[in-house]
Amino acid sequence: MIQKIKSGIQSKISSVGLPILALCWVSFFWGTTWIASKEGVKYMPALQLVAIRQFLGATLYLSYFIFKKTTWPKGKQWQTIFILSILNFVLSNGLSTWGVKYISSGLGAIIGALVPLWVVIISLFNGEKLLKLAIVGLVVGFAGVCVIFFEHLSDFLIFDFRFGIIISIISTLTWAFATLYTKKKAASFNPYFSLGIQMFISSILLFAYLGATGSAVRLSSIPMISWISIGYLVLFGSVLTFIAFIYALQHLPAEINSIYAYINPIIAVLLGAYVFGEPLTFSIAVGGIITLLGLYLVNQSIRNIKK
Repeated sequence: MIQKIKSGIQSKISSVGLPILALCWVSFFWGTTWIASKEGVKYMPALQLVAIRQFLGATLYLSYFIFKKTTWPKGKQWQTIFILSILNFVLSNGLSTWGVKYISSGLGAIIGALVPLWVVIISLFNGEKLLKLAIVGLVVGFAGVCVIFFEHLSDFLIFDFRFGIIISIISTLTWAFATLYTKKKAASFNPYFSLGIQMFISSILLFAYLGATGSAVRLSSIPMISWISIGYLVLFGSVLTFIAFIYALQHLPAEINSIYAYINPIIAVLLGAYVFGEPLTFSIAVGGIITLLGLYLVNQSIRNIKK
């Protein structure tokens, strides 16, 4: 009897507790990766940091699956993986990392949270019918962004700040396209193995770009703090947290799993203020809350459509 109770408790923990822990892990550590990226790109080209990060992360993933003799993708699966590697890792991850070289990590994280808004806008242009709640969410989210940038209006006269904002926004747009493409081309191929292949392909493309433009620096000239940042991003950004994210995605309802998107920016803003002394102003706080409220309404409308 006691043994049955113990096994029942263990089953409950594994079926509910572990996915919740995985979600908590994702919510916190993906917020910290903005800080690690900000620190790393201070001393080296952002795209080189991304290329090294993706290559090392891919090496860990692929080594495991090759050791396990996992079946490789076939036919059109390669096309899907190649397109996603460009959208997810070359453009989205590459540009968002490049962006925080010129803007605060907290601001980069808030912009990064705008992906659901783009998904709704793209769906609208594709002729899909939207619920009123989605439209309200778009308006509220846009209002929040306006509040955030109100005190940064003069900063737009600075080229570096303007460039950082533009490429950060483009990175969210490419992630939104990747989200919709994944939904359209959903495949049964192992998602963890797919991530490793996407990272490897993206790292090769980025190394090729760096080589062609001559923009990379020698590895020996990269300071230890950047290598520590890369190591942190590989372990906690590219490997452990992605594994936790997919695990939570597979075991938790969408409305619970989406919570990480609201917590990541908060973690990034608070850590940015604490670690780098980035300004935590009233407009950023209020605008961030309004933006996240808009994202919540948009996500709620998407779930209502699915139902």
